[in-house]
Parts: sequence; structure tokens; C-alpha cells
Amino acid sequence: MESVQTHITTLDIAVIIAYLVVVLAIGIWVSMRTKTGDDLFLGGRSLAWGAIGLSLFASNISTTTIIGLTGSAYATGIASSAFEWMSGIPLIFLALIFAPLYLKAKVTTTPEWLDQRYSRKVRLYFSALTIFFTVVVETAGGLYAGGVVLTTFFPDLPLWLSCIAIGAFAGGYAATGGLKAVVYTDVIQAVILLVGCSIVAFLMFQSLDFSWDRVREALPEGHLDIVKPIDDPGLPWPGLFLGVWMLGFWYWVTNQYVVQRVLGARSLPDAQRGALFGGILKCVPLFIMVLPGAMAVPLLPDLPTQDMVFPTMITQILPPGLTGLVLAGLVAAIMSTVDSTLNSSSTLVVHDFLTRPDRAVAPEAARRYGSLCTVLFMLIAVLVAPLIQYADGIWSYLQQAFSILVPPVVAVFFLGAVSSRVGKTSALVTLVSMHLLGIILFVLGQVGLWPLHYTITVALMTIASCLLHLGLSATILPRHAAPDDHLIWTPSDLVTEFRGSRIGLMDVRLWAVALVLCMAAILIAFW
Repeated sequence: MESVQTHITTLDIAVIIAYLVVVLAIGIWVSMRTKTGDDLFLGGRSLAWGAIGLSLFASNISTTTIIGLTGSAYATGIASSAFEWMSGIPLIFLALIFAPLYLKAKVTTTPEWLDQRYSRKVRLYFSALTIFFTVVVETAGGLYAGGVVLTTFFPDLPLWLSCIAIGAFAGGYAATGGLKAVVYTDVIQAVILLVGCSIVAFLMFQSLDFSWDRVREALPEGHLDIVKPIDDPGLPWPGLFLGVWMLGFWYWVTNQYVVQRVLGARSLPDAQRGALFGGILKCVPLFIMVLPGAMAVPLLPDLPTQDMVFPTMITQILPPGLTGLVLAGLVAAIMSTVDSTLNSSSTLVVHDFLTRPDRAVAPEAARRYGSLCTVLFMLIAVLVAPLIQYADGIWSYLQQAFSILVPPVVAVFFLGAVSSRVGKTSALVTLVSMHLLGIILFVLGQVGLWPLHYTITVALMTIASCLLHLGLSATILPRHAAPDDHLIWTPSDLVTEFRGSRIGLMDVRLWAVALVLCMAAILIAFW
């Protein structure tokens, strides 16, 4: 820890402070222009595709992601990068199927779409789960990870004070400026992340004489392989091809924390391009975060823990000033996660619980309630975050707990979007029963009685959830009235949607093909 601290210079601190001042100024500027609930929650539905894509990237790349990716690559290899570049698969689903459905339905939250497609009970059930996981896991986890990073570089700073400072800063502009403030600051944070991590990657590769052959020779056998054997403890190949993107389906297609940016798009093409642009950006971390972590094996061979890889790289390799820039990138990752989770959770409370079919909330009141909820959730997360240090490893297991939430959610959303034959009672029964089964399997896995890797379990549970949802709708439970046509997607909709569109560099179909080619190239190159 001491060696890290000695490399932090006055210039580095000045760079970090300058970044914070810029972000705060943007947040204040946007908050002064935020007048209504629609402005607070959806940025006035005025977001362009570039801002959407950069915001999707920045809000997803948290401090735990950066440190976790580099540390995992250092310890076991680059297979964990699949959780990044395979995000393109669910983002294609979002762009081509769900974004048109969400925007046609004019929803503010993804649970609201469940209400239109199924029932209010299904909407509230999913909304409550999302709020809990977002605040207690995502937000508190982001604050804790950020606090750990700051105390690593500044040992005299107490963990609890770090969590309060991060939460107050990010929660402040999220509460007053809403989604537009979150997105605008995310754009800056994404640029800083990309530039800072790219510089680290360049200097790491330079340390190995820009020789890919030398990189391969210096690393253990299989360290640069993405496809692993079925008994691999990190990511077996069935989990790679099935479980990874199914886990991503919940995150990128149904999670309000992410999809809110797409819902705030100024047009459907902007929503689609933004989602696909975000998918293309998600291919970049393999090269600027994961591979540098693998290159650290010969360059930094004696690190005590894998979580020290990224902090050590930036303090021992970068010159003063650039160290501050990359540290600002880490702070950016923290802020982007926290502001996004707080804003999305307050949106869910106002639009799913306070707003009822027979009782609308006035725009000014919605803005006020949203700001209060943001502050409340920030306080809860700040209180929970320092307690994570006493969890004795339980927190790491909570990351796998997301696999409990995913399978029935995928089934309910996907089948609801493509089939008119699944009904509302079946949806609720599928969600509750499969979540209970998921909890049981999770507990059995922790005590060694369920041998399958959690990514394989997710794939099997998702298939089972789809079969259960279809089976109950067809045999036992009533389907009730057929859903409206605008809630169901068919392949002909894709033809209609692009009929008459001009082929060119801005064509959404071209962007989808480019994303598929990027993912295929990565898989082939590192098979």
C-alpha cells in the first residue's frame, strides 16, 4: 500500500480535482434546466445516439469492473472478458426488438411495459426486485469498491468517509439534474475511461516491446484463451456460449438502470444506434483493461493480491499527471455507477408505485418525489456500503446472486414480446416459483451440493422458465385477453421498420452487422 501512496503527486491530485469541478459544474447547469418529472427521469426524451452509447458504456464500467477484469486476467486469463464483449448479443435484442416495443408503448420504466403486457402485479413484483438489487447490491457495492480504491491511494482517508463523499457527490447531481445530468456527465466519464485505460494499455504493451509473440511466451498456457474446458472453474464453454449472454439479457434489456437511457432517446433510430454503439464500445475493454492485466504477469510478478494489479499498473508505469487522469477515470467509473443506479431506482418508485391508473402524479410532484427518493436511496447505500467489509466473502457470492434473478425474467420478457399465447397469471407464477428454485440452487451451490457452474445453471434455468411459462399458459392457467398488437414483435416488424430507409453509414442494420463481426473476430482470434 505504501508504494502506491508515494506515487500520487500534487499534479495528480490537481487533475482529479479539476475533473470533479467539471462534472459538478455540468450537473449544476443541467439541474437548473430540469423542470419536470419527464426531464428528471428521461432527459426530456431528447437524448442522441452518441450520448446514449457512451452513457451505456460508462454506467456499466464500474470500479469493480476495472479492477476485477484486470485482476482476473492477471490470475486466470482473459476468459472473463466475455462478460464485456458478449454484451453485444442482448444489446442487439434491445436495439431490434425491445427498443421499438418500449418506445411504441411510450413507457417510462421497463416494469411499466410488463403492466401493459401482463398485469400490475407482475409490474410491481419485478420493480421491487429491481429496486432492491440496484440499491443494496449495485449502488452500495459501487460505493464500497470506490471507497476501497480511494483508501488504497489515500490510506489516511477512512472508508466510511469515502463512501459518504462519493454518495453525496454523485447523488447530489443525480437528484437535481436527473437522467440528463447523469448522461452528460457519463459522456465525459466514458471519454476519460477510454483515454486513461488506453494509455495504460499502450505503455504495458510498450514494456513488452510491442511484441505479441513476447506476450504469448511470457504468459502461462491457456492464459489468452477465451474458450475453456467444461470443468474450468472460471468460465466453462457451455456457460460462455449460453449463460453469459443470458445474464446480460436481464442487465441490458430489462434493467431500468441501463434501459432508461434508451427510453430517453429522441427517436427510435437514436435508441437503436445508441444501443448498438454501446455494444461496439463493450468490445474495447478486452484490449484496454483485460489484456493489460494479463501483460502484468511478467511485468509485475510479485503482487500480493490480484486486486492490486490495476492500482499498481497506473502508479508504477504512468508519469505524474497521467496517473491523475487515470485515477480520475476510476473516480468517473464510481460516479457513473452510483448516479445511474440512484436515478433509475427513484424512477421506478415514482412511476411504478406512486403512479396508479386512477391517480396520476403531477409533473412537479414527480420531480420532487424523484429527488427525495434519490437522496433516500443514497443514504441507504451509504449506510450499507461500509458493512460489506465485514461480510467475510459473502459479498463476492452476491455477484452470483444475480443469476437467481435472471432466468424467469428472460422468459417473461422475451416470450411476452414475441408470443401472444403467454398470459399474465402464468407470468407471475413463473417469476415467483423460479426465483424460489433459484434461491435453493444458489444455497446448494454454496455448500457444494449443486456441482454446475452458475453460468450453466442460468442457461438451464432460463430454458426451464420458458417451458414453464409456455406450459402453464397453454394448459392450466388462463391467458385472459390477448395483448394489443403494439406489444408483440414479429419478424415482419423488422421489415416494416426499415422499409424505405437509406443504406449508409448511419443505417442501423449496418451497425448491427458491425457489432456481430466485432464479436466474431474476438472469438476467433482468442479461441
